[in-house]
Amino acid sequence: MIPGPCFASCSQIEQLRNCELITEAEVRNLCAKAREILIEESNVQRVDAPVTICGDIHGQFYDLKELFAVGGNCPDTNYLFMGDFVDRGFYSVETFLLLLALKVRYPDRITLIRGNHESRQITQVYGFYDECLRKFGSVNVWRYCCEIFDYLALAALVDDRVLCVHGGLSPALTTLDQIRTIDRKQEVPHDGAMCDLLWSDPEDIDGWGVSPRGAGYLFGGDVVASFIHTNNLTFIARAHQLVMEGYKSMFKDQIVTVWSAPNYCYRCGNVAAILELDEKLERSYRIFEAAAQDTRGMPAKKAAPDYFL
Repeated sequence: MIPGPCFASCSQIEQLRNCELITEAEVRNLCAKAREILIEESNVQRVDAPVTICGDIHGQFYDLKELFAVGGNCPDTNYLFMGDFVDRGFYSVETFLLLLALKVRYPDRITLIRGNHESRQITQVYGFYDECLRKFGSVNVWRYCCEIFDYLALAALVDDRVLCVHGGLSPALTTLDQIRTIDRKQEVPHDGAMCDLLWSDPEDIDGWGVSPRGAGYLFGGDVVASFIHTNNLTFIARAHQLVMEGYKSMFKDQIVTVWSAPNYCYRCGNVAAILELDEKLERSYRIFEAAAQDTRGMPAKKAAPDYFL
């Protein structure tokens, strides 16, 4: 049966909210509908304030539920997620499919941009591929999701003033228009502007530096100040780096890292944060902790990932 325009039904979203899997056929149809929506979005997707900005989730489904408990449910709250929905956590499939179903159901109330883990190569190493194979008995769901990864925006722009990106800046990019011209519908390259947006990190240096990650760059406050001035921005929000306090502001508040996976990898002991921007782009942070042990499902022992930091 061909899915209708409101394919992501309330019952399906409720099923996913309960951490229950939908069928492979339903995933295929959901991804087909999501593709229709995402293909129309810009590389730098326009978002209206007020909006709640979220960092990495990494398959920590029950902590995503904590995030919604603190920030409000979609569509009551307008959300922007800055990537890394999958890998390392126990519930990458359920996490990504819930967010995707919300996107299909409420396309103007939730924005999903791409992280460095929304990649075929990375997910084959850090858990999402294996999880899809284990839970569905084939890699078809992984393939459907990876195709969707290719359509995710590379950045978002809130009220033309706040740039949101997973990783950071690139020496190949000085303007937002240059980001808009990238052909994003591909696997994340090993280098170049698209790679840098998903992999780079701010650091207390001058100019550009070599990244210890092996991809992207380190960039200093002078780089951030120049980019903000050139593009008439107020600040940059990004994710990508574990922050024990949930968020970290740098370079005179010109860039902030938001981290939304509490007790990362179920052992780091960090708190998490979301960033709320009001109509005037005033910032407030909500801190939250990991879901209580008795409220989270316990995966089978074989589901425990043996790769962490």
